[in-house]
Amino acid sequence: MVPSKDEISEFLAFAADADEKKAIMFLQHANTVEEAVSQFYENPDKYSHIPDPSMSVPVNEAKNTKAQISEPPPYAPPSNTIGRRRPHTNAVIEAGNIRARDEQEMQNELQRVQLAYRIYNSDIEPEHDTDLYCGCPIHQYQRKKTQRFVVQDMWSKAVMYPGEKAYNDSYQTVFYSNNPYKFRVTSPFARTYSSSYVTPRPNPKYYSISVRQTINLNATLNAEAQAAIDAKEPTFNIWETNQSDSKSNIQGGSASSTPSSSKQPVEKGSSEKRQSIAESSRNGNAEGVKPSKFAGLKKMLAVKSPEEKEADRLEKMAAYGRSLRDAILQEEHGRWPDEEWRHIVNAYQDKVGMTRKIADLRVRHPTQYLHLLRAGYFEPIPTAWANLASNPLKFSIEAAGGWRGITPAWRGYEDTAEERLYWVLNHREGSVGMRMKPDMISAMNMARARMASAVEPPPGYYSADDTCHLQHTSDGYSKQVMPPPFVPFDAPEVSTDDTMILLDVSGSMDFDPVRPNYVEYLITGYTKSTQPKNKDVAKAIIRRFTDAMANHDHNFQGYELTTFSSQADYIGVVNHQNLNEMWQNVRLGGGTRVMTGWQKVKDLHFQKHSESATHHPVYGWQAGPQTPMLRLLLLLDGEATDMDEFELELLGLSWVHVTIFLIGVDGCPHHHRHANELQRISEVNHHVSFIDAQGNTPERFVTHELLKRHLGYDISMSEFVELEQQQPPPYSG
Repeated sequence: MVPSKDEISEFLAFAADADEKKAIMFLQHANTVEEAVSQFYENPDKYSHIPDPSMSVPVNEAKNTKAQISEPPPYAPPSNTIGRRRPHTNAVIEAGNIRARDEQEMQNELQRVQLAYRIYNSDIEPEHDTDLYCGCPIHQYQRKKTQRFVVQDMWSKAVMYPGEKAYNDSYQTVFYSNNPYKFRVTSPFARTYSSSYVTPRPNPKYYSISVRQTINLNATLNAEAQAAIDAKEPTFNIWETNQSDSKSNIQGGSASSTPSSSKQPVEKGSSEKRQSIAESSRNGNAEGVKPSKFAGLKKMLAVKSPEEKEADRLEKMAAYGRSLRDAILQEEHGRWPDEEWRHIVNAYQDKVGMTRKIADLRVRHPTQYLHLLRAGYFEPIPTAWANLASNPLKFSIEAAGGWRGITPAWRGYEDTAEERLYWVLNHREGSVGMRMKPDMISAMNMARARMASAVEPPPGYYSADDTCHLQHTSDGYSKQVMPPPFVPFDAPEVSTDDTMILLDVSGSMDFDPVRPNYVEYLITGYTKSTQPKNKDVAKAIIRRFTDAMANHDHNFQGYELTTFSSQADYIGVVNHQNLNEMWQNVRLGGGTRVMTGWQKVKDLHFQKHSESATHHPVYGWQAGPQTPMLRLLLLLDGEATDMDEFELELLGLSWVHVTIFLIGVDGCPHHHRHANELQRISEVNHHVSFIDAQGNTPERFVTHELLKRHLGYDISMSEFVELEQQQPPPYSG
């Protein structure tokens, strides 16, 4: 082709390392700009060489090779490397980008309205019925929701499975709504016939009924949706692409649905005669058989014999299988355009333990595989998502409102991160049975049971300089839930390991501690707790922890401290001498987005050890076999908004061990519900361990348990006391 100025400019836009001379040479030996760019990346020094399309041979091999369930089927290799320059997109990505524009704004608006009307349960949408125009905050919020129905419809079309219907919770639509929750779930608000200007309040009785009905309906609809899509999956292996083999495979896979000759109706002739009539109507006169006198009439009226109908059905199934296979290959090629991408993805699947499960899904349930593939379920989380106010793992799932998740059984999850986390937990190798997310009632009952199991802490850990004693908030320690006996999993700490501290500095760290008041499952208000502020407990634990660690590994320079709330900040290296001074740089306030802090910590770790790691433009740092272990102490005072996303990422990492200290309010069910969630995660991911404390905290006891898990071995009481006694004199402030 003779290149134009526009084509030369387009080539240089994608091939930044090329000059105009190279652009002209490559364009002269190519038919399109994309082909020229592809040739440049394959070999920038051979202008006259036009390589054969790299996709032809591997794809032909993939098409002519029977897929094996025991090993992952072959993925389509890239035809060029232009995917590095052009970000991949699909319907789910595009709908997600549009939804993310105001997702966080709508979540914040809902919280403001709930707070204004003293609605403390996050799942309760405020209601206000009136026949007149109303400008109250509730109706303003509802009108904003209505304006998002276009976005909701776009999202629904992108994530729905074949045969499903979208719906919403428009307050203006009473009848003719296909929302299954509208008439099958009781409102949590007590209906009164007083003035329409009076805003109703949630009622504990009706709320409990509403929650139970929602739980049951979620389970029913999830089971129906999963069964429906399972029934729509191809009954044959779409990766057996040889035409004759495919037809026989389809017939074999659907033999049970094909009527037998003994059950076919007899119409003045044998089954052989009916077969010959069907063949003659399709292919002309059959040899030795007189055509039926009704053949012309049947053709005119489009009346088909059972054999013809079955042949048409099989042909449609084969066509659907081919289109499904092509869509999967196209999506895989778009997402993972070269060998480096596929290596990272394969390593991620292997570390998470999903390699065989995903391969089996690709063969047996290709429709569901394609949906999850488009949503990025089989690859690491892009690093750019961590610092976004909203991303595809922060989208709310609202079954009653019609905001869907990704999997067929999406109802009941809070957001898309929680949905993906439990999908991964249920599809890891070695998982036994379905690991179901506890519903709200079960989670609360388990939290209350855990709270009731608290006992007095061991008296040998008493310390007069604990924060609760210095501040005289109340007498004695609060009862604590004893952690399970320490069981080592990771190798014990070695001198090359990197210890860092990540601290939650959200607004709640500086609040006066309060606990919710419950009537059944409805929160009616809050009561102040007599205990130190969480920030003071966190500082005391950091002091004791760093002093003991310094005596253990003789690193008296200190340990790097990073804080996070709505964003992350690097505070610096803290030690015994400078902790008070460094603490003045800690700024409290904002949300609780742990992924922002986690990305900051990762960058710090890999900047120190970059020679043993690689960096990917989308997935970020990738540890090598010589990368030192990162041992992270994470201090939280509640559930982070992106905690599921954080837990999901940790499942795919083997170079980090995270020890979590959860600070809680005495007698708070929310604290114990979060502790139960962390306990479940630590049971399936042994690179994560946690300790929690509530109320007046025995700091020496907490520090001892944290050190065991952080260092990876069972530290005896005598060794712990020795680490404490070696520390410098107490702080002056």
